Amino acid sequence: MAHEIVFHNYPNSPFSEKVRVAFGIKKLAWRSVIQPVIMPKPDFIPLTGGYRKIPVMQIGADIYCDTQIILRELERRFPEPSLSPQNKGAPYGLGFWADRQVFQAAVAIIFGEIGDMVPEDFKKDRAAMSGGGFDSTALKRAVPFMRDQYRAHLQFLEDQLADGRAFWGGAQAGLADIHAFMNPWFVANALPHKAGETIAEFPHVQAWFDRVRAIGHGTSSEMTPKEALAVAKAATSEAKEAADPRDPNGRKPGEAVTVSADDYGRDPVAGTLVFANAHEVAIRRSAAEVGEVVVHFPRAGFNVA
Repeated sequence: MAHEIVFHNYPNSPFSEKVRVAFGIKKLAWRSVIQPVIMPKPDFIPLTGGYRKIPVMQIGADIYCDTQIILRELERRFPEPSLSPQNKGAPYGLGFWADRQVFQAAVAIIFGEIGDMVPEDFKKDRAAMSGGGFDSTALKRAVPFMRDQYRAHLQFLEDQLADGRAFWGGAQAGLADIHAFMNPWFVANALPHKAGETIAEFPHVQAWFDRVRAIGHGTSSEMTPKEALAVAKAATSEAKEAADPRDPNGRKPGEAVTVSADDYGRDPVAGTLVFANAHEVAIRRSAAEVGEVVVHFPRAGFNVA
């Protein structure tokens, strides 16, 4: 039985925007489940087993955590048009550039400007997620340096587009555009009055940004979080047990493991290993609200213990 794409997101999430653009490129229909921006997330955590970050994609009883594995799974299930027809591996590496280096700069620029207006509960949530603090004064101090960094990263993009190509790789939008678009979108969405300022000196980036934004998000319809839980409970995971003979640590299906992000939001998810390979790790777990599900994570950027 084919299951719908159920996408757990919220409108202002820059990481969700990556996947929404992928839906647009592939012209997919999907169900949008809007989840809270901060904890508690009572109709989300039962699905993931503790992983709290947005977005998450659900297909039946298979739960995909992190944009890296979501985009890879969309490409596997819906190969045409391809997100990465050439240089298939390199654009996944660009995700780390966008998610870590450029995102850090964008966060400082945004919250250095609006940090004083951010509600206390949001600050506490993000402090808990990062394992540090949310200090708007420190963010303000960092803004001049991060503006320099952000500009340098945008210059990379301007140089890539300087020969007049429509998108990163040529005539078709793909995975590299999705990654590169996330942070300019985040800044434009959070600071609309300053959106043009950060890309004013980059004419190719400006034109490219408008082209990517015009792709749209495919076709979405709303679903409630409770309905999504019921979908998982009624379904059976499609994941099959498979051993990885080259696993560097000799892990085998059936072993009890935990999986956690290595940057922030490190809440461990516990389960039994279904399969693992160089790209992905999948674990089986259960909860009263969802029955038995298989939760999928990327290997890059995640720790398996």
